[in-house]
Amino acid sequence: MTQLTIREAISQALWEEMERDQRVIILGEEVGLWGGTYAVTRGFYDHFGPERVRDTPIAEGVIVGAANGAAMAGLRPVAELMTINFAFLAMDQIVNGAAKIHYMFGGQFKVPVVIRAVGGGGRQLGATHSQTPDAVFAHFPGLKVVAPGTPHDAKGLLKAAIRTDDPVLFIEHATLYQTKGEVPEGDFVEPIGVSKVQRQGSDVTIITYSKMLQLSLQAAEQLALEGVQAEIIDLRSLRPLDMGPALASVKRTNRAVVVEEGWRSFGVGAEVVSRLHEEAFDYLDAPVKRVAQDEVPLPYNRELEQLALPQIDDILAAVREVL
Repeated sequence: MTQLTIREAISQALWEEMERDQRVIILGEEVGLWGGTYAVTRGFYDHFGPERVRDTPIAEGVIVGAANGAAMAGLRPVAELMTINFAFLAMDQIVNGAAKIHYMFGGQFKVPVVIRAVGGGGRQLGATHSQTPDAVFAHFPGLKVVAPGTPHDAKGLLKAAIRTDDPVLFIEHATLYQTKGEVPEGDFVEPIGVSKVQRQGSDVTIITYSKMLQLSLQAAEQLALEGVQAEIIDLRSLRPLDMGPALASVKRTNRAVVVEEGWRSFGVGAEVVSRLHEEAFDYLDAPVKRVAQDEVPLPYNRELEQLALPQIDDILAAVREVL
């Protein structure tokens, strides 16, 4: 094992996959000479050259559309979008192109494209640059949606995404890049569509993913001081959504809290709670609680932004209520 930040883990995954497979290319705004908006591809342009690391215009529809075409022609492109908020400008290429081409052409074409996009709030970037619209993209069959919360999973899941023949939206949280954790040395992949128990416990189940995983782990440490052992299930992938570990956990703890950064209405948490009620209702000793962002466009002001985003105290309050 080695200690890496999530930024380093993602960069390593890209580098190793480009070395392993000459078909892997990178394209996006400032990914080449500048080394990426978040410095993930720094040094790639000099090493792999302009044929495989391509700077593009500020045109998200063009970026994803070109990546789709390259994928259909036999390459394995990784398209970087500066933020997931800009994915709205490429919505047709993502949900009507990448997600559907394989099905609409009866399997004659594959679209092995990875779309890397930075999501989440907490950096004072304003309402239009700080959204968590993960559930919007997870709604569409044909598109895999992955959102890791640890360096280990960021590397293993990105390598798996690049190797799969399906289109993958790979969501990286803007405030997690400096998060450190253990990552195995050498080549490894993590399976897409498999949830993971990140902390074992017996009193309550916390189901979460991405940035909220880190907050939930911190909340669990505080709960442990009160004698409450929380089990934490990391979804990691939103489509396919693996509810197996969450259902098994709830059937033991009999209580659940779902934590997400997105808005509460029509969100990931709503889907998870519905599945829990459909498949584990008889095991619940209390209503499932949801922790999510306040239903407002995210403010620019730092204090108001943090007030609107889910915090550790919100998770603690929800757990205490279901207990």
